Formats: sequence, structure tokens, C-alpha cells
Amino acid sequence: MIGKIKQFNFKSLIILNTFALIVTSYFFNNFICIGIYTLFFFISLFTTKNGLKTIKKLNLLQNIRTEGPANHFKKSNTPTMGGIFMIIPFLIFLLIITINLGSPKLLLLLFTIFGFFFTGFLDDYLSIKNRKNTGLKSKEKFILQSIISIIFIFVAYENDLLNPLIKISDSWEINTSVFIFPISFLVLVGISNSVNLTDGLDGLAAGCSGIVFYGLGTEILMKEQKELFIFSVLCYSMSGICLGFLKYNSYPAKIFMGDTGSLSIGAILSSIALLTNSVFTLSIFSGIFIVESLSVMIQVGIFKITKKLFYKGKRIFLMAPLHHHFELKGIKEQKIVENFWKINILLVILGIVLKINL
Repeated sequence: MIGKIKQFNFKSLIILNTFALIVTSYFFNNFICIGIYTLFFFISLFTTKNGLKTIKKLNLLQNIRTEGPANHFKKSNTPTMGGIFMIIPFLIFLLIITINLGSPKLLLLLFTIFGFFFTGFLDDYLSIKNRKNTGLKSKEKFILQSIISIIFIFVAYENDLLNPLIKISDSWEINTSVFIFPISFLVLVGISNSVNLTDGLDGLAAGCSGIVFYGLGTEILMKEQKELFIFSVLCYSMSGICLGFLKYNSYPAKIFMGDTGSLSIGAILSSIALLTNSVFTLSIFSGIFIVESLSVMIQVGIFKITKKLFYKGKRIFLMAPLHHHFELKGIKEQKIVENFWKINILLVILGIVLKINL
């Protein structure tokens, strides 16, 4: 059915996501979810619209990397760092909840997200200051992400917040034992960077993130554990925030989220999944993010190996990440984004179906 929709745009995604949340709220007889989603959708619209004016005044404009597709140069000087207006409202909401509930899980979540938010903000700021597409060096960014992730893993383990039994279904668990440490590190750093790599076309990362947050929130609701309900609320609030931002980020984008937004979104998804034992389902929901990241790893790996063996590097894709490959194939940017959204919706449906039937 989704594949037959000729034009699946921003409005289509909003309608579908909102309808899905209404059905979810009705099914679980809890309308807090749709209320929170709606509230933060309008908060995001308001903060992004007004923040866009501020960014223009401060001249915080995007620098386009020279090695990217040539048609992206027209996007140069587009306002960036829009992630500030996505993540700060979420952090304020999370802080209020944390103070009221006094939950160590929420406190750890707050610290982790703020850490990735600061890393992304610093990267964007240096990029604009240096007038280059890259701010922090890859090694510097990885070190900061690693420090935050290691602290998260250590604190979570010491307070029994990290479950080595990865839950596949109610009757099936995988005991990862000590491997939960590298798995957790891979999930945190990997998903964060994967969302960052996906953020290369107008509306791609924001749209996919809104879909994945809906899926993760619903999967957590399906666990029927009262202590985890707040994490569903947080996911639905982020779904609303991402789709509110998408109003100004869809093609042609008036604003980019920057690393400030993409690194934080990945951190929110991964840390919530780890704290609620939803890693398996998140790996399905995040299929687009993971494939985008794998395309870069495959491209770089094959190039280096063939260069060493044959003294001439070969490429699997015309350009990585994968969305650029399709761009260079001549497919319109809007069509690539729409098709990726559709695939992501199908992945969320698949993840929920597996959750019910396994």
C-alpha cells in the first residue's frame, strides 16, 4: 500500500504518523502519548520557526563539503545548527521529569544526551568558525563520543541498569554476558554516527527519526511495564519534535539540524533502547541508519584493500553514504527521501510484527 503512494511528502508522513499514534493510544487506552506527541510537534514548529530567524541574524550558515555531489553547492549558506531548537526543549522536558521522579535511569539519560549534544554543538560551531564542512576532527569526535559512552556503560552497569540478557521476545532472550559492554558501546557510538551520516539529504534524517521514535515508543509500551512508560513518553515527544522540525527541513530545506541534532538523536535512541532492553527491535527500526553507515564502511574498506592489492582503489558505490549513490544515479532528492521514509515505515511494522509473533 505504501509503495503505491505516488507522492509521499511531509504532510503524508505527518498524517500517517499521527494516525498511527491515535490508534496506538486507543489500543493501549492511554491518550497521554498522542497528547505529548502533539504538544512537542507544535513546540518544535514554534522553536524552529523563531530559531531560524535567530540563526540568520547570527549568520550560522552551512558549509558544503567539496567532495560531495556537485548539486549540493546550491545548499551552501543554508542556516544550520537547527538541532539546538530540537534538543533543548527535549532536555528541558527530561530535566523536569528527572527532578520530579528522581530516577537514576533518567539522570543517566540526561547526562548522556547532553554529552552528545555538546559534542555535536562544538563540531558545528567549529565548522562555521573555520568555514569548513568539518569542525572537530574525526578522531576528536570519536574520543568525545567514546568517553561519554564509557561513562554511560560503567554507571549503568554499576547501578544494574544494563541488562546482559538482550530481549528478543517474551520467551526468547540472548545472554550476552560480558559482551554487553562492547555491544552497548557499539550501539551508542554506532547509532549516533549512523544518524549523522544519514543527515545528507533534505528531510531524510528528521523524517526517519520521527518514524523510528514512534516505533521505539510503541515497542516499549508493548512491554507493559509501568516503570518504562516514561520512556515511551520521551520517544513520542521526540517523534513530534522531529516531525515539527521536518516542516522547515524537508525539500528544499530552510534549515539543517547539523551534528547538534543528528548526534543527539542517535544518542537518545540508543541510550533509551539500552535502558529499556529494546536493542534488538531498535536494530530493525534503524535499518536505514545502519545501512547508510555500512555503505560508508564498505566503500572505505574495499577502496583501501583494492588499493593495497592492485595499487588502484575500487569503489562499490558511486559515492557513500548510500543516498549519494542514488543521487549520482540521477534519482531526484525528494524521491530518494520519500522511498527511504517508506522503507523505514515498513521496518517499523516488521519490528512490531516480530515483537508480537516471536
